[in-house]
Amino acid sequence: MARPTPELIGALRRTANKLESGAPYQWGHMGSCNCGNLAQELTEYTKAEIHHFAMRNHGDWTEQVNDYCATSGMPMDLLISDLLQHGLSIEDLKNLERLGDRAVLKRLPEEHRYPNHNKREDVVRYMKVWADLLEEEYLAKTKVPSQVMPLPIVEEKALVL
Repeated sequence: MARPTPELIGALRRTANKLESGAPYQWGHMGSCNCGNLAQELTEYTKAEIHHFAMRNHGDWTEQVNDYCATSGMPMDLLISDLLQHGLSIEDLKNLERLGDRAVLKRLPEEHRYPNHNKREDVVRYMKVWADLLEEEYLAKTKVPSQVMPLPIVEEKALVL
């Protein structure tokens, strides 16, 4: 699963909220699909730029990440490298595009355990649950400073000789 960072957790939540609020969503469009919307949030690229990069190669996100080459210099490979730098893995991208991560699916309410990968509401729910899961993992691994408690005041007693 992804490397939990506040930046990635925030990006997942912002993406879910934008989709929930009506941001462009079209599963068949490489810049407006599940991965495309998250890529917009994590990078400076627009949906049109992401789609343009992807059209230089073949296939959807799953096929493109399968063909990923870190040293190719191709725009889509550079974009994928950027996403990997943000804590995602190749497997995360495949799972996001098809809504297939088992840990996320187990956390979905039972009536939503079999999400439709191209249904906006299912994508929003999946991203929110994934963000919650990553946040829990991040907090479990992060040392939070304990609250500093003032030391009790101890009165000094005069030394009697």
